[in-house]
Amino acid sequence: MYKIYDEWADIASEAFMSEQKPVNFKNIKHIIFAGMGGSGAIGDMFSSILSKTPIHVNVVKGYLLPQTVTKESLVIATSVSGNTSETLSIIYAAHKIGCKIIVFSSGGKMQKYCTDNKIDYRMIPKTHSPRASFTSYLYSMLNILHETLEIKKQDILESLENLKKINQNINSKNLTEDNESVKLAKWISGIPVIYYPFGLQSAAIRFKNSLQENVKLHAMTEDIIESSHNGIVSWEIDSNVQPILIKGNDDYVKTKERWNILKEYFQDKKIRFYEMNSVNGSILSKLICLIYILDYATIYKAAQNKIDPSPVKSIDFLKGKLKD
Repeated sequence: MYKIYDEWADIASEAFMSEQKPVNFKNIKHIIFAGMGGSGAIGDMFSSILSKTPIHVNVVKGYLLPQTVTKESLVIATSVSGNTSETLSIIYAAHKIGCKIIVFSSGGKMQKYCTDNKIDYRMIPKTHSPRASFTSYLYSMLNILHETLEIKKQDILESLENLKKINQNINSKNLTEDNESVKLAKWISGIPVIYYPFGLQSAAIRFKNSLQENVKLHAMTEDIIESSHNGIVSWEIDSNVQPILIKGNDDYVKTKERWNILKEYFQDKKIRFYEMNSVNGSILSKLICLIYILDYATIYKAAQNKIDPSPVKSIDFLKGKLKD
């Protein structure tokens, strides 16, 4: 897995520069991103990127479409395997309504259904595993959909350059204390609780998921603003939970105020915490670079714990029990 992560920046560039034919769905006001696991994380990512646009976005991680979906809605479905039952259910429902649909997978039942029903379909090969395929799928989709989503090409190119810079620090050829991912991996010894501002939610969720899948470790997420009204109370007793603060370098002024108060509270109670700051640039750059650093930290942590990050036996067990 680490060999794939060493190549994430190159994989992303190749995906965006590939000869996939772009599409431009006109006058889209409502988009539904459907996917589970690593594919669902892509929906979270796009939701964050589009959070300051007039486009209404839903991320569906389940079997049912929102009641607000109409023929004018665009459903973007992603499944690396092409066989995810929840996402297939969304595709069937969207086709029945008559929505605009585009589907991304490496084949499977989705490819056949889309071919049979003349639904716009793009094949993207799997790279090791669904979670390791993140940049391949994300940047292929950006290549194909950036005009529809009105994402600036310059922002995409900037994010690719930032990925290359981050790679120089965190790749497996640099296992020194200067490696930001190695440093974070060594710091984690208990159960991480990941604090984030709303705009960086997708990076926090992805980090939680990767800790669970790669390190087989319990992890939690907390919105910094919401947790100020409830979650902070849990720190009044001792525990083995460790706060990790994921911050944007240009967070909203009131969010910065909360960060400072929370850090003061932790310092007063002698609670160790870890801060991770985003790079400068667009929201795409901030998110993809955070995800790269945090994902690689989970691989280093798995190695430190002598755990193979690749197998997900519990998921295999659950899927084996599910009925088609």
